[in-house]
Amino acid sequence: MTDAPSIFARAMGADFERLHPMLQRRFGVGLAAGYSCVGRGTMRRIRRGPWWTVPFLQIGRFRNILVPETGTDVQFTIENHPYRDPYGRETVTFVRHFRMPGAVHRFDATMILGASGRVIDYLGTHQHLAVDLELTAEPDGSLLLRSGAQRFHEGPLSFRFPMIFSGRAELRESYDDGAGVFRIRLEVRNRVFGYLSGYEGTFRCEFPDAADVPAHVLPVRHERRE
Repeated sequence: MTDAPSIFARAMGADFERLHPMLQRRFGVGLAAGYSCVGRGTMRRIRRGPWWTVPFLQIGRFRNILVPETGTDVQFTIENHPYRDPYGRETVTFVRHFRMPGAVHRFDATMILGASGRVIDYLGTHQHLAVDLELTAEPDGSLLLRSGAQRFHEGPLSFRFPMIFSGRAELRESYDDGAGVFRIRLEVRNRVFGYLSGYEGTFRCEFPDAADVPAHVLPVRHERRE
């Protein structure tokens, strides 16, 4: 860890040091660390729930939230760049591209360390949805991420988003020393309707020096409210 830990290291405390060293490097991205993380690989499988989940996923598509299609062996990139947002908060981008036949789908997020000490994940292009994240180091050194409460912010509107209309995410990320790759699995479920969407695959990372943040990974607007 650096003398000025990343937002993820600060949120996890001593638990961060239980992560595999490559996961510590990946989630050590921050302004003080001075580097970004760009991953490229393949999603072995992208799934969604039954037919009635499609309208939900298509709505999310307009704000680059989730992936509405299914596929196998899909080329994938993820860009994590640190920057300071207009409100002075250290922020890290999580912009994912899924290159599927006929279209490239994006899943955008930006993360900050909230006043509560938890990482807050702003989903989509306009940061309308703020999601509390719980990060835990597993005994094998992998990272387990679970989403919690969600809040919707738009103009004067601000309210806790009903989970009946949304889903809870569970993401597991690990490093495979033998293959030299990161392994990732994401599942999003609704407590009533069950499985909504998810993906699993592998990728390799480069850690370029942090410079000007590419414009294409920045949200259209930033939200002050957590």
